[in-house]
Amino acid sequence: MQIQALGHVVLKVRDLERSIAFYTGVLGLPVVAREVIQGFPIAFFAFTGNHHDLALMQTRPDAAAAPDDAPGLAHVAFRIGNDLEALRAAHAHLRRLGVTVDRIADHHVSQSLYLRDPDDNWIELYVDADPRIWRDDPTQVAHSDALEL
Repeated sequence: MQIQALGHVVLKVRDLERSIAFYTGVLGLPVVAREVIQGFPIAFFAFTGNHHDLALMQTRPDAAAAPDDAPGLAHVAFRIGNDLEALRAAHAHLRRLGVTVDRIADHHVSQSLYLRDPDDNWIELYVDADPRIWRDDPTQVAHSDALEL
């Protein structure tokens, strides 16, 4: 067996309609299908040419959040471009919508904005840096410094 690509991510949310509003209205992701599967309402998003890249599955409105130190998904990252101008534009877009950006980071191989969705799932919006940085030295992926936009 050989993994060829990451196919998709499914996030659990408390309120599917509220989350759809965030992922479509704030992040601009298109919903391609909705269904109830094994009793759980679910929405599918596609934006890379795949049948779906992200799905949101509704749990209970009173579902407890996982503690920060619990095992599980840390964040989902979406590439939004290849230069700091794209990151600045995204930052301005989020500010206009009143979305809090919790962190702005320089990872050497990319630069990122970190925010939370309505269920406190961490979202990273990033732009890639010159790929020669990590091709020449793969250890460069292990950096995280503050970044001023």
